[in-house]
Amino acid sequence: MRLGADIGGTFTDIVLVDDETGLFRLGKVLTTPDQPDNGVINGIKQVINGDAGQVSHVVHGTTLFTNALIERKGALTALVTTRGFRDAVEIAREHRYDMYDLRLRRPAPIARRRHRFEIAERILSDGTIRQAPNEDDVARIAEEMRRIGIEAVAVSLINAYVCPDHERIVGRILREKLPGVAITLSSDISPEIREFERSTTALCNVYVKSIAEKYLTRLEARTRDELSDAAGLYVMQSNGGLLTASQAIEAPIRLVESGPAAGALAAAHYAKSLGLSDVLSFDMGGTTAKACLIVDGEPLLAPEFEVDRQYQFKKGSGLPVKVPVIEMIEIGTGGGSIAQIDALGRLKVGPHSAGSVPGPACYGAGGERPTVTDADLLLGYLNAGFFLGGDMKLDKTAAERAINEQVGASLDLDTIAAAWGIHQLANEAMASAARIHAIERGRTISQFPMFAFGGAGPVHAYGVARVLKLPKIIYPFGAGVMSAVGFLTAPLAFDFVRSSPARLEQLDWGAVNRSLKEMEEEGRSRLAHSMGDREVSFRRWADMRYRKQGFDIRVPIPSGKLGPDSIAEITASFERVYTELYGHTVPNTPIDVMSWRVVASGPKPDFKLPVNTSKSDGPLKGSRKIYVPDAGLIDVPVYDRYRLGAGDRLQGPAIIEERESTVVINGPGEISVDQNRNLIVDLEVAR
Repeated sequence: MRLGADIGGTFTDIVLVDDETGLFRLGKVLTTPDQPDNGVINGIKQVINGDAGQVSHVVHGTTLFTNALIERKGALTALVTTRGFRDAVEIAREHRYDMYDLRLRRPAPIARRRHRFEIAERILSDGTIRQAPNEDDVARIAEEMRRIGIEAVAVSLINAYVCPDHERIVGRILREKLPGVAITLSSDISPEIREFERSTTALCNVYVKSIAEKYLTRLEARTRDELSDAAGLYVMQSNGGLLTASQAIEAPIRLVESGPAAGALAAAHYAKSLGLSDVLSFDMGGTTAKACLIVDGEPLLAPEFEVDRQYQFKKGSGLPVKVPVIEMIEIGTGGGSIAQIDALGRLKVGPHSAGSVPGPACYGAGGERPTVTDADLLLGYLNAGFFLGGDMKLDKTAAERAINEQVGASLDLDTIAAAWGIHQLANEAMASAARIHAIERGRTISQFPMFAFGGAGPVHAYGVARVLKLPKIIYPFGAGVMSAVGFLTAPLAFDFVRSSPARLEQLDWGAVNRSLKEMEEEGRSRLAHSMGDREVSFRRWADMRYRKQGFDIRVPIPSGKLGPDSIAEITASFERVYTELYGHTVPNTPIDVMSWRVVASGPKPDFKLPVNTSKSDGPLKGSRKIYVPDAGLIDVPVYDRYRLGAGDRLQGPAIIEERESTVVINGPGEISVDQNRNLIVDLEVAR
């Protein structure tokens, strides 16, 4: 048996599967933000049902480290850098992400200026050592750090990506002089060109390192106590691969998008089972919504992302982190997103969330602000007596009071009109984000079926899909815990990078092949404890660009030994990717290769979707009034998803309820049920 556990901002989701028997148990409990592992243990107790000793491993993902970076709840952190580069992390890219915003905000550097220290050393861009660091100077800096109580140190020296020797000297001295202080070398976590991005990555990693060590060590011990000593803990990375807990402690920055990454993997796995190569993954939880394009059966990958963005859609408004990540767009619109009237008298939804504590007004836990969940309840989309399968009752009166007093009264709207405004504004925001994500990738969003999941995703997917004019929606069984399912489809994997900028036609192919071989050997070494050598596979990419362009794109490159004969194939691959993104190429322009990448991974788990062999068993539960656009409040049928059988066909409008989520079809659509209990809604008839 295998168990997946996903901690979200509002709920913690648990999935227990047995690949031999087809067992598929789902659990959903409130997140416990003060001690997140409590939520995981509560969820395990909900699903384990006497099978504790049968669980072989637990796969986990969490937003804990992302939240620590955004809320600045990490360690007191210092930076050691080359003399003259102390302010590089504050100068950043010298780029205004919005030139017309006079009050433009940037995230503050992780290390304050008084905690950034310089040393006299220099390595040139070709790796030549011009000046070695003075060890006595480093020791004096360490003593000053000890005096002021520094808890974590990032070391990022200029050109360390090409020669890490000086960083290793500095790291050795700091570890000797500052026992117990977390240390991260930029050449270990991100050996890539561009000192600003490399420095921020090292700073972000070491900033949350002690949090990761305490949390993952405690969680590993508690899961073994709850299950068995044989149950190992693995953690999802942002790129869709797994790490052991001990490996994750050393590189927690690789985990910051672990939950959303798992959702995208689940979407890709389900799409493959349905014979779909391209889908739009739509994941809406209690705090945020995420959209991700699955193209040719795989989520798109990016070599970096941003944390602590000051503006939702503004690239450049956050801290860049140079680790591979499944590429998606995320906005602060979830079930717990707060609706409010801004200074101009306009209705706004998000990005602030009520979270799990106190939660939406309808939770009856002290929350007084109106949220998307409150609006969905008043529109009839949620059953007040069947939330979480009836384990949690919703207070409709509290939701009505919050929306009337804080939204309806200000806009002179009745309860239903105000609730519909909140619901539809959330839909429009999510549709806009998905459209932007597709356009930036050179894709036409209207050609993608939607795979909808998350606790709130099935409630809003129909409305979002109608806005985007998508052809169909797939609602998987257990949609409310689908990110936890995604954990169980992921292989163990490591990614490596080496920067060596050069013109494609002038590459030192011997050096290139040595770098690729070194990365592959390191991948084999890290995976050796979990699998045989023959089970390890490799994928390669190069970061490339036209000469004099500022940024590069990730391009797949062939396996095997590379040489001058490979230039034509690599060029064709670059031009194909460039055309997909920008619609054209630039003829007769030299091409540069900036970095080489290798991903080493083990085999994917053989995760089999649960098969529904039962026939329809009186699925109609009754009816209730819901709000349907252009029709108002009307009675629609309500179905029990657990009683639907393969081959059943329904018509929208309709409501289909299961414990972890509710599918809302508030308009026309043909609904069918397949053998894996997926609900498939054809929207072509709705046009």
